[in-house]
Amino acid sequence: MSVSRLQFLQAMPAKTPASRTAILAAIAVLSGLPNLASAQSADPKSATDSTLPAVKVQATKDALPGDLAPTYGGGQVARGADFGVLGQQKNIDVPFSMTTYTSKLMEDQQARTLADVLANDPSVRMAYGFGNFSQTFVIRGFQLQGDDISLNGLYGITPRQLVATDALERVDVFKGANAFLSGASPGGSAVGGGINLQLKRADDKPLTRVTLEGTGSGGFGEHIDVGRRFGSQDQFGIRVNQANHDGETAIDGEHRRDNTTAVSLDWRGDKVRLYGDFLYQRQRVNGGRPTVNVAGNFVPEPPSATYNYGQSWTSSSLEDTVGILRAEYDFLPGWTAYVAGGARHTDEHGEYSSPTVRNTGTTASRLGVPHQEDATSAEAGVRGRFTTGPVTHFVTAGASIVRVDSQSAYTLSKSFNTDLYNTPQVASPATAFTGGNLADPQTTALSLMRSVAVSDTLGFLNDRVLFTIGARHQEIHSNAFGYTGVQTEAYNDSVTTPLFGLVVRPWQNVSFFANHSEALTIGSQAPSTALNFGALLPPERSKQYEVGVKYDNGQYGASLAAFQIEKPSTYTNSAGFFVADGNQRHRGIEASVTGEPLKGVRVIAGATYINAQQLDTANGATNGLRPIGVPTFMLNLGGEYDVPLLNGLTLTARWTHTGPQYLNATNTLSIRAWDTVDLGARYATELFGKPTTFRANVLNVANKSYWASTSGGYLTQGAPRTFLLSMSTDF
Repeated sequence: MSVSRLQFLQAMPAKTPASRTAILAAIAVLSGLPNLASAQSADPKSATDSTLPAVKVQATKDALPGDLAPTYGGGQVARGADFGVLGQQKNIDVPFSMTTYTSKLMEDQQARTLADVLANDPSVRMAYGFGNFSQTFVIRGFQLQGDDISLNGLYGITPRQLVATDALERVDVFKGANAFLSGASPGGSAVGGGINLQLKRADDKPLTRVTLEGTGSGGFGEHIDVGRRFGSQDQFGIRVNQANHDGETAIDGEHRRDNTTAVSLDWRGDKVRLYGDFLYQRQRVNGGRPTVNVAGNFVPEPPSATYNYGQSWTSSSLEDTVGILRAEYDFLPGWTAYVAGGARHTDEHGEYSSPTVRNTGTTASRLGVPHQEDATSAEAGVRGRFTTGPVTHFVTAGASIVRVDSQSAYTLSKSFNTDLYNTPQVASPATAFTGGNLADPQTTALSLMRSVAVSDTLGFLNDRVLFTIGARHQEIHSNAFGYTGVQTEAYNDSVTTPLFGLVVRPWQNVSFFANHSEALTIGSQAPSTALNFGALLPPERSKQYEVGVKYDNGQYGASLAAFQIEKPSTYTNSAGFFVADGNQRHRGIEASVTGEPLKGVRVIAGATYINAQQLDTANGATNGLRPIGVPTFMLNLGGEYDVPLLNGLTLTARWTHTGPQYLNATNTLSIRAWDTVDLGARYATELFGKPTTFRANVLNVANKSYWASTSGGYLTQGAPRTFLLSMSTDF
């Protein structure tokens, strides 16, 4: 296991958002537009002499970040989402692909982690991180690291590696390149899409909900969710979530424990809204089943579904403390200024051991990693609407900044023999190599990202045609340090990424859309096997073209999209240098249906086809072959049925199919396609006069044993049959 690779993955740098001068200039320009409009309207001579049509401020309130979009029938999927600098928008009005899952879906499916939520999406698959138990996600065939998930629209402050769902109101899943909407991600992996998490806030209706949970393997948990509003007009709101889970998982010898505490405060006035969020999360994994590396010329058969080939002394302890503040001000009708900031502190320690399968046998070693992070993130901007003659405008200007200071050290043992199917438990091996200060890890990566973005959405024919043009200028600063404290890399670059989007709505419920957008990622770091070891390559720009159609009648929605994403490829060339000299192209089609097409029948279903190829590779050796970890076809069919003969009873089912995936670039090693079936039921009734819901779910009913992913160039095994039980009562 390469220490440099682990350091790079666990201490993924952030970058640099825009200067204060640029922020003030952008806000000043947009703030002046309404005044300019009034001046033009008040001076008839000016209006006559001008070659431009009169400008009129449109007194229409834009959707605000605090306003949740309505949902489709059943309440499990929302009809709108948070689109970064564009704010909250209806899906049918934007030229992008987005799916938003709600807290109701999380409760009904007893989703414990973010991966459980995204198991519903036909464009997303989950894998473990390199050498640890973190969750990573593959969107449109590209891996998204957990460090590149945003929280309340801010990068850099989301809890690392594992995210519990107890404090989440919604999960926005953006499909496609999104450098303009959200900026470049701190870790540089947001190429095929992005994920934004929205925390719970107090609703207008008082809430006191207690949930007791259990698993078939002996795990127990509780979740308390309380929300209230106060004041003569319910101006002040508070929402508190407290959850604890503890116990064995369905994997032999694997124990997980987590704790989540979240407090959200808000105040809403006529023109001003204030928000404050505090989130504390602690996750502990003992004896976790690890990923599997393959160094031989064959892929091993997966062990039985519940078997654990890890060592009992392995563990991962993750503790995150997050704080967020946000303010919004409607300074003119239809115009809103906003500012938000957040900070995160992470304490982490892992003892990891991933087996490596070779032709001559299987070996493993121990890697200990104490890690800390301090991250800050902020954004500011304005959004507003005005008209020029028959053309409407929705304009935005925004700026963001993200800073991440990663501190790491490590210990590494020599290798020992092990086995995937009859695993010997060995004592924790002695340290053979060490780096950094184990008691007080020092900075190994310091990164800063700054950006400014502007856009204008022009509306024609009563907004039946919407054309969006925008650009974001991104600055990326990244500094790397050796374990002795010596700076090894000083990296500074900037790139401007454009956006073009078109929406045509010939009918009220139908829109056709197209976009050209880009993803921007920090350049890859040369591995220890390259002559330029440690060097950071220039920023990588991935280009996307997408066309599609959406349908939304309020009760259910459907979408169909075709896309192409082309990302630069990196490799070590014949001269021994790590270079970016090739491309990885993904062409695909996505289709989905969500909502309640028939009363009492709800669906979350879809399919994704991806034709992925390596292009312009070293000496053409792998030209035309498929990239690692990209299945050709993925299918999700999920449904719910309200049983008419027994009021309150709902039956659920989900079938998931994932096609074969290659494990190496030469396409000589692969894993087979896999299918799983999940079943469930819930019963809503009254218990002692209190609304109560009982839930039961069985995941992977057949207890199928399978390799779920080769993403990252290693194997992640799928979860075994898992029983989940819960009872929720509203007081």
